[in-house]
Amino acid sequence: MATQKAETPAAARRRIWTLAWPIILSNITVPLLGLVDTAVVGHLPDSRYLASVTLGATLFSFLYWGFGFLRMGTTGLTSQAVGRESDSEVRNLLGQALLMAMGIGALLILFSSPLITLGLWLLDGSEVATRLAAEYAQIRILSAPAVLANYAILGWFLGQQNSRVTLAILVLTNSVNIALDLLFVVGLGMTSDGVAWATVIADYTALAFGTWLVARQLKLLQGRFLRERLFRLSAYGELFQVNANLFLRTLGLLFAMAFFTSRGAAQGDTILAANAVLMQFIMLTSYALDGFAHAAEATTGRAVGRQRWEEFGSAVRAAAWFSLTTATFAALAFALVGHALIALLTGLPEVRETAGDYLPWMVAMPLIAVWSYLLDGVFIGATAIREMRNSIFVALAAYLPIWWLTRALAAPGYENHALWLAFLSFTVVRSLVLISYYWHHRRSHWRHRDYDVASQPFRTSR
Repeated sequence: MATQKAETPAAARRRIWTLAWPIILSNITVPLLGLVDTAVVGHLPDSRYLASVTLGATLFSFLYWGFGFLRMGTTGLTSQAVGRESDSEVRNLLGQALLMAMGIGALLILFSSPLITLGLWLLDGSEVATRLAAEYAQIRILSAPAVLANYAILGWFLGQQNSRVTLAILVLTNSVNIALDLLFVVGLGMTSDGVAWATVIADYTALAFGTWLVARQLKLLQGRFLRERLFRLSAYGELFQVNANLFLRTLGLLFAMAFFTSRGAAQGDTILAANAVLMQFIMLTSYALDGFAHAAEATTGRAVGRQRWEEFGSAVRAAAWFSLTTATFAALAFALVGHALIALLTGLPEVRETAGDYLPWMVAMPLIAVWSYLLDGVFIGATAIREMRNSIFVALAAYLPIWWLTRALAAPGYENHALWLAFLSFTVVRSLVLISYYWHHRRSHWRHRDYDVASQPFRTSR
């Protein structure tokens, strides 16, 4: 193979930033919608409506997060197909992802009653709030095919290094949702059901817009949809393999988050509230880190598809530069103005004081978690999904024993420090496992020799 000309660091950073900034902006619109939902329902005369929307929204956050593989898997496989300059493969991957999304969405609607009942039982709200949340959820579930299809569309465009579509679709979705929230609840006097219908209509509006964008993009691609790729089950083998491992990885991550929340709740409402405030710090950091991780998915995937390992290395280094800069800035911000940020998020003195006691964990977290965000993006691009899955379950194998041991040894009043130590350890182990996998693959497979992408385009592990 001819020697490849390495991309300059400045050029690689420009490429990463061009992909990342629309994703970061689109991430910022997500909490804005939550704030509007809360403000609209929070001004109704009865607090049970706010409680029901909170329960219902939490249920769907977990439910749809579990199917995030439709976005991630589509991005990785599409970016590699783009690298191989296979327009037909890019086209058919979209068709497969959309059919899978619609099928799963239809099943969610079909089995909505037991799913909603189980989910709300696990969330354990009050009887009145749970009843209203069930009504909210029965409406929200109608948008499942649209939500999952939008995941596939976003992943497909990101795989083609078009992140501005992500911004356009999410801004439209949230704008329509906010406008309909105000119309239905403030204008027409509806309650939590109005918020649910606003979300459903916004999701299908986004799907219509996304479909129009897809139709425009397909005109630029050669090839055609192949019946044997779309309607023969055996043709989905590679896609199923990638997505199944992503699904297991997401379930493990959800368990880690749920365990943290439940152990905090067991220590009382003040600890639960303080932990929730500090988790917002982690979410705030993730909005930026996710943007650079998504950019890494698209750029490293294309490099794998083209077998251009110098380009692969340049993309990883550029994404790492932005990610580490962001994580360092976040850690400094939490150290210097963390108490002020806590005060912005809660006006309750006891919650402010309690959250401040655990602020040092927030200073350490970005500097450790940055590696898992970055390498998740790299591994998705390279479709090394088994490694991502393994990192979660190895980390869980450390997380739970560390929690039980430190809780047993902790002095009275330090149980929540033990919980944060266990959660930080989960992040440390996950990052170390991913780093180890990365260096192993970089030395053995992700280099000029011994990697025949053309013959094994969908292989998910090395």
